[in-house]
Amino acid sequence: MSNQIKAAVLNKLNGDFELETLNLASTLSPHEVKVHIVASGICHTDEAVRNGQGGDYPYPGVVGHEGAGIVEEIGSAVRSCKQGDHVILCYDYDGYCKNCLDGRPAACFNWNKLNMEGFNAEGKTPFSRDDGTEVHNFFNQSSFATETIVDDRNVTVVGDDIDLRKVGPLGCGFVTGSGTVFNALQPKVGSAIVIFGTGAVGLGALMAAKITGCNTLICVDVVDHRLETAKKIGATHIINSKEEDPVKKIKEITNGGVDYAIDTTGISPVMTQAFESLTSGGKFAPVAVTRHEFKIEHPFADLTSYQKSVIGVLMGDAVPQKSIPQLIEFWQASKFPSDTLEKFYTFDQINEANADSNSGKVIKPVLVIDEDYRP
Repeated sequence: MSNQIKAAVLNKLNGDFELETLNLASTLSPHEVKVHIVASGICHTDEAVRNGQGGDYPYPGVVGHEGAGIVEEIGSAVRSCKQGDHVILCYDYDGYCKNCLDGRPAACFNWNKLNMEGFNAEGKTPFSRDDGTEVHNFFNQSSFATETIVDDRNVTVVGDDIDLRKVGPLGCGFVTGSGTVFNALQPKVGSAIVIFGTGAVGLGALMAAKITGCNTLICVDVVDHRLETAKKIGATHIINSKEEDPVKKIKEITNGGVDYAIDTTGISPVMTQAFESLTSGGKFAPVAVTRHEFKIEHPFADLTSYQKSVIGVLMGDAVPQKSIPQLIEFWQASKFPSDTLEKFYTFDQINEANADSNSGKVIKPVLVIDEDYRP
């Protein structure tokens, strides 16, 4: 017999999130874990599924991929966690392809299939309606639900003393931003970096860049209060690109250009600005989920002759079970104040929370799905 849960369902492109009662599969495969969701961050990627920027998605579906909760049940082959463990959820990966075996699960050959197509590795989804309609999953996680079923690879165990309402976003937005710095760009001490977009990914990158010892930390946005937040947590310079030419200003600040640039907006002209802000030998990482184009018109003149690099980075090239505990250590040491960027909402406020994220009013909305939870 299936268990009934509450979930926020996307039924169509550009539709609102609709709270529905769904059935959750009653039996677990050997590697599956049933998790009671306490809270979940809202990420731009959830919005990208809702509005189509993230590519084709088989509606109806339950998205959400910054979940934190408590393990209720485990399959017979699970070794990563036990009943009662407190966990943060992240992306899925197969664990056996060449990239996974090389320690790069974010570059898993089957990453898209496991995370973006609405089914788990067995081609199934744990959610259904009473009439038998399948409701698809997302990131093999679907954290916009009171309970969900994931693979043990989705799970990172954390201490019982950690407030689960505050750490779910470490599973995507903040690990993407920080990992882009820690794992992909690996900036040298004393170097200069610019970050376009001061949402959760951008500010995660900023906090990581400060930890790694970048000397010049520039943030670019069009929302003043977000720029002021960036300054409070480590930016040495802020630029409102509505008011001045960011490339000109960046080159003025750095006497020629930055060593590293990150774009979190996915907007074509902004990605071009980020690339143009590089000094010779600089590296650019465009990390937004977007269908907009980024073009290099003259590869030799604009790329080769200046020895610039453009690096594709997914999920910060992070190994969740390694990177998430590291971020928690930085957070506990007050070096990664991600919780200061969060605002709590109840589950039935999900559309308001998503709208506040899209408008830039709130940097990281967090849905408190279990309002009875106490850390």
